[in-house]
Amino acid sequence: MIFLININDTLSTLLQQEDTDGDKKITIEDKGHKAFELVSDEAKSYTIKGTYHLSNLLQELVIARNEGKQIAEIPLSKIEELPVSRISRMIKDYYWKGLTRTMDAKGIERLIHDTKNENLTSNVLKIYVPIEDEHALNYYRSLEGRYPIDVIQLPENITPQYVKTCNNKPGILALKLETDGDSIKGVPFVVPGGRFNEMYGWDSYFESVGLIIDGKVELAKAMADNFQYEIENYGKILNANRSYYLTRTQPPFYSSLVREVFEITRDKIWLESHLKTAIKEYETVWMIEGKRLTKNGLNRYLAEGIGLPPECEEGHFDSVIKPYAEKLQISIRDYEKGFANGIILNKELDNYFIHDRTVRESGHDTSYRIEGNCADLNLVELNAMLFKYETDFAELIKNEFNGKFEFYTVEYWQEKAKTRKQEVDKYLWNENEGLYFDYNVKTAKQSIFVAASTLTPLWANMCSKEQAKILVNTAIPMLKEKGGIAGCTALSRGEISTNRPQRQWDYPNGWAPHQMMIWKGLNNYGYFGEAQELIYRWLYMITKNAVDYNGTIPEKYDVVEATHKVFAEYGNVGTDFEYITQEGFGWMNASYQYGLSLIQDIFKEKLNMLIKPEELFDN
Repeated sequence: MIFLININDTLSTLLQQEDTDGDKKITIEDKGHKAFELVSDEAKSYTIKGTYHLSNLLQELVIARNEGKQIAEIPLSKIEELPVSRISRMIKDYYWKGLTRTMDAKGIERLIHDTKNENLTSNVLKIYVPIEDEHALNYYRSLEGRYPIDVIQLPENITPQYVKTCNNKPGILALKLETDGDSIKGVPFVVPGGRFNEMYGWDSYFESVGLIIDGKVELAKAMADNFQYEIENYGKILNANRSYYLTRTQPPFYSSLVREVFEITRDKIWLESHLKTAIKEYETVWMIEGKRLTKNGLNRYLAEGIGLPPECEEGHFDSVIKPYAEKLQISIRDYEKGFANGIILNKELDNYFIHDRTVRESGHDTSYRIEGNCADLNLVELNAMLFKYETDFAELIKNEFNGKFEFYTVEYWQEKAKTRKQEVDKYLWNENEGLYFDYNVKTAKQSIFVAASTLTPLWANMCSKEQAKILVNTAIPMLKEKGGIAGCTALSRGEISTNRPQRQWDYPNGWAPHQMMIWKGLNNYGYFGEAQELIYRWLYMITKNAVDYNGTIPEKYDVVEATHKVFAEYGNVGTDFEYITQEGFGWMNASYQYGLSLIQDIFKEKLNMLIKPEELFDN
């Protein structure tokens, strides 16, 4: 059955009847009739029933309207599409497109209207260009007459002091351009979504996992090409391509991305180029002692900015600054201003903000696991990621370059990985607890905080079989909740109060990158049943919330209550839309597609029936 529908009239009537709270969505919280009569092209009437089907009708009408149509031709199969099929199709056909950006004229036009630019001292968007990229400099300067932009060439030596001078004139950083005939185009990239309208570090890897599954390997390859551009021109993969992130990197997944793209393209020349850059990143970003390499041979994060992180909203650090302001009997804003301008000196705050920036570099902003001491910690997940770099390099050189690549041999990287595992076993593995813990190099003690990160060595194949068995049997029961794996245990997080607010990476919240790494890790070691259960719990939560809330797919979830209604700092990106989400959220989209690629068909059927996880797995 196909319906020919007048879009504006039907939308108006549908919303008036069913959208009782006026948010331009149809959800389980609306108190409408939950039934709407349509007439088919054969003049047969049909009643659309239930929140899910009504919200699908709303979405299909808006999709047709966005295509410039006045009359929508909508098959009943789209309105009553099975939830799993619909969510996956929308991700593949709509959301990735909605999240794709470029740093060319078209992309700049969009960036000018980015909400991050609303508080600029002028209405001019500043574009910072690497000193060695004359091609980009000339291109962007050619656009200055057409757009309200100011193109600035970066110095050869980008120091924390220089980056601080940019804080009053923040801007976007150039990414890779390519020539297409007579025109210049930006190499595309995928953004997380919502207010995150630039290319982020580890988000990009997880998004690429979903892109590859959805047959968009060229877009995943483009993400790797932009990673390479950042390393070659800014010295690191950036937290994101904005000026205030120039001293800050993100969790390292470059070797994983390169391998997974190469497995599809088999482009040996491309691989050789990226392998050189990945080794350069490993050596210059991660393996310089006194920076991100500590004396015990393990790694830490270390963001080298100065002062307050400028991306934070006013008031974010009020509780931290308040005691110092009260001591001087001045307002918090005056203290903040004096500290930012170097008039007020405070070594304690300087140290606090090194750790705070480092938390952001870790990607886990924020969590009580790493608050106030992040730069002193050998984090479990970071060392697992770098172990994977070392084993990735060894395997690529062995399989694709006959055992030798430039000055490097397979044995060199195998020895690096072997040494790292020995140090991880010495400092991070706790045999008595059956868990991996972060290690504090200053106190020379493990940080006994149980977090999802304890399971990441499984993802990197860094555990022995014995360690894996102990770890799975210990950690999964501690962290498993209704909707998947929580960021940490409630006990480790501690009590929450007005003076100790909820941190978004902690219990009860769960995040896509943790789930995806844990699923892969469990499969690596043969724990397929455990992986299937965790995948089902996560996909059920996403599916149920999308069904009940007009297709909503947000940044994070409360996995204890299995809801997108998360009450923590920064809100929940991806929930603020009208009619239909155009984007979902980057790594959440990817986790859905990745989960579906791993889960058995019998569980897909259960998902479509919205069978609760507890009915399948809890005895």
